[in-house]
Amino acid sequence: MNVLVLGSGGREHALAWKLSQSSRVRNVFVAPGNAGTQIDAENIAIDETDFAALANFAKRNDVGLTVVGPEAPLVAGAVDYFREQGLKIFGPNKAAAQLEGSKAFCKQTLRSADVPTADYRVFREADAAARYIKDRFPHEGEDVPVVIKADGLAAGKGVTVCDTAEEALEAIDQIGRQRVFGDAGAQIIIEERLDGEEASVLAITDGKTILTLPPAQDHKPAYDDDKGPNTGGMGAYSPTPLVTPQIMSMVEEKVLVPTVHGMKRARNPFQGVLYAGLMMTNQGPKVLEYNVRFGDPECQPILMRLKSDLADILEACAEGRLDSIDPPEWDTRPSVCVVMASEGYPGSYEKGKPIRGLDEAAKLEDVKVFHAGTKFDGEQIVTNGGRVLGVTAIGDTISAAKLKAYTAVKCIRWDGAWCRKDISDKALRHS
Repeated sequence: MNVLVLGSGGREHALAWKLSQSSRVRNVFVAPGNAGTQIDAENIAIDETDFAALANFAKRNDVGLTVVGPEAPLVAGAVDYFREQGLKIFGPNKAAAQLEGSKAFCKQTLRSADVPTADYRVFREADAAARYIKDRFPHEGEDVPVVIKADGLAAGKGVTVCDTAEEALEAIDQIGRQRVFGDAGAQIIIEERLDGEEASVLAITDGKTILTLPPAQDHKPAYDDDKGPNTGGMGAYSPTPLVTPQIMSMVEEKVLVPTVHGMKRARNPFQGVLYAGLMMTNQGPKVLEYNVRFGDPECQPILMRLKSDLADILEACAEGRLDSIDPPEWDTRPSVCVVMASEGYPGSYEKGKPIRGLDEAAKLEDVKVFHAGTKFDGEQIVTNGGRVLGVTAIGDTISAAKLKAYTAVKCIRWDGAWCRKDISDKALRHS
């Protein structure tokens, strides 16, 4: 069959690369794609939210399965549109995608399913939110352990973890008054700050059967030692020793199963990737947020380790028959992904810088360079985004995989390229 992948990031390159290895897949099309997907698949110059043009393309080109990479098309109703056109598509429909599209909806779902999560309040007005902070923390200089979130999609940047009242009030002002995230800031969520270490557990579900993937750990802050502003993710590794088999069972039993059942009970069944962002607290794992698609960059190290046919898994999910396939097989070796970014990211950055050394990195064993913000300018590959590449390696140990990934990073150069130097180091603390 032919497969269409929507999106243009590192996650979509990883999906296209893995799907193209399936014996059942003839062609993989990526819309709109990047330089990496142009090499490993075939790019289609259609925007990922132009559903009519995408559905027409799928019909004309005998596409048997469409896979949605990013959250925006899911929240905008890509799955509903394709299904109305009689096309098979992997991902949650618009109503179920609200788990990521609205943090207030997510918290409400967690609360009614009795899933462990931080206490929270939702405000429609910035003034009311600010008043709540001042009333709850009246003393000068006291610790204000809260997290301020914009309700809607903000490309992973709508969350501020606070220590002081000033930080909280500033975040409320930016979201609610200055509207730096536009309509995503129509509601403001104030949560208690949870302390501990974060991990990601992704699962594929058809609304009945839940297929849990190996746990991963993302690195959101821009700089080493988790310093600096939050980003879309500067690297990831899988599996993480932080999530022991015992904790994994707890996550399945107390988080994933009640969520999937709760959605089904609410007549809003979930089908697709359910990605739980978790905080490992002293009281056990608690849900920070849900995403409704593969994480980026977690997708890269996870798919690097998948030995089974991804097309079989995603198609079975889209057809509601996950219970009919064998459990996926995994490479036992861990994988590490290091994101290389443009100078200035997560703030403003320039595009169009020529990238050198990709061929050299490609020759290294057990390494795959996934493209994110790249494009072809004639024959030359140039930067075209903030997060440019996800350099991913597999090794006998996490340290070995890390060494291979950074050896590949050293091969690749462009003006202003940078990355974190400590991706996966947290694992060494636990092993």
